[in-house]
Amino acid sequence: MSASAVALPGDPPGGQRAAAVWGIGVSVYFVAVIFRTSLGVAGLDAADRFDVNASALSTFSILQLLVYAGMQIPVGLMVDRLGTKKVLTLGVVLFTAGQLGFALSPSYGMALASRALLGCGDAMTFISVLRLGTRWFPARRGPLIGQVAALFGMAGNLVSTIVIARMLHGMGWTATFAGSAVAGVVVLGLLTLFLKDHPEGHEPPPAQHAGSDFVRKQIALSWREPGTRLGLWVHFTTQFPAMVFLLLWGMPFLVEAQGLSRETAGTLLTLVVVTNMVVGLVYGQIIARHHAARVPLALGTVGATALLWATTIAYPGDRAPMWLLITLCTVLGACGPASMIGFDFARPANPPERQGTASGIVNMGGFVASMTTLLAVGVLLDATGGNYRIAFSSVFVLEALGIAQILRLRARTVRRERERLVASRVEAVHVPA
Repeated sequence: MSASAVALPGDPPGGQRAAAVWGIGVSVYFVAVIFRTSLGVAGLDAADRFDVNASALSTFSILQLLVYAGMQIPVGLMVDRLGTKKVLTLGVVLFTAGQLGFALSPSYGMALASRALLGCGDAMTFISVLRLGTRWFPARRGPLIGQVAALFGMAGNLVSTIVIARMLHGMGWTATFAGSAVAGVVVLGLLTLFLKDHPEGHEPPPAQHAGSDFVRKQIALSWREPGTRLGLWVHFTTQFPAMVFLLLWGMPFLVEAQGLSRETAGTLLTLVVVTNMVVGLVYGQIIARHHAARVPLALGTVGATALLWATTIAYPGDRAPMWLLITLCTVLGACGPASMIGFDFARPANPPERQGTASGIVNMGGFVASMTTLLAVGVLLDATGGNYRIAFSSVFVLEALGIAQILRLRARTVRRERERLVASRVEAVHVPA
């Protein structure tokens, strides 16, 4: 049994009402991911619409992720201070405005500003949903709840790769992005009417501090925990290959470098998303039962990704065979679920009043890595005249850095978790019946 699986006094009961309320939060995240990933199927269209090269095209996603990553710790602090409903409401307003602005942008500069606004709103969703889960469900459900939330996020990605792509080619740029913004209005209504931060009788203790001292203390205490730092590096190392592929460079790579049609390339991107959803349920069940499997699952996913990525870009000849591309996309589907393991290190390392801040620190990891790789790929493509083999090799640099940090922190994290488990058992023995 892990520390996170110990039944704590006052643990939320879960149940159908918890699932309904949490489902509203998940629906917000679902729409946010649709908006976030809609550029992944529109990259070639965006290049034509705004007449930009690869580096300028990558700036769309880089700026969006830069804002997203930069907002993680502030959002975590906001969630801890203000609660889930207020932060989610602000997030929906911002990412809906960003999607609508992107639809109507007449210039590259205005489109960039719209993606930045979208990234700001998007940044407020996932941490809020994780916090909502900890407030409505027992702690032992944490790993599975996190994976299911990510699964619905990938369902949003699936909508992008199938629905948005078809709308784009059937209805055009403005109608597609403006029409999709309606989904933001719908989820805003749902959360305004029905979402609650916590069940009755499970109110969190009021925050005793405010201002810069509170902020510094929250961040310092969260960062001091090796579980938080290990979570960040797990997220950093596992998430970004699939994120880079889905968010921007997968479609151009498959069409321009591999000679596939847009329809076939879209099917392969869909395979990444579907695999992600399946693997997420499997990983969630495994980790809920066997916390010792967290590091092996994370490192195994990184190793498999690196192997298939290297085999694909180094394959002799101009193009990789279809079976290899299918295998690559299948393996990339495990990256998202593996990144969720990072939160399963941070969750037991921090008390409830620091969950938002700790989750924000962890969530920065994969998006910083994604942002760095998106930029590197765009610059290298321009510098080499479109050589994807060289550009995609930048992935291995960040994977090597992340693996080194995971190996450095894992023993310290496990030791701290064992200490907490012993302390929790002692406390449970002394809690009056």
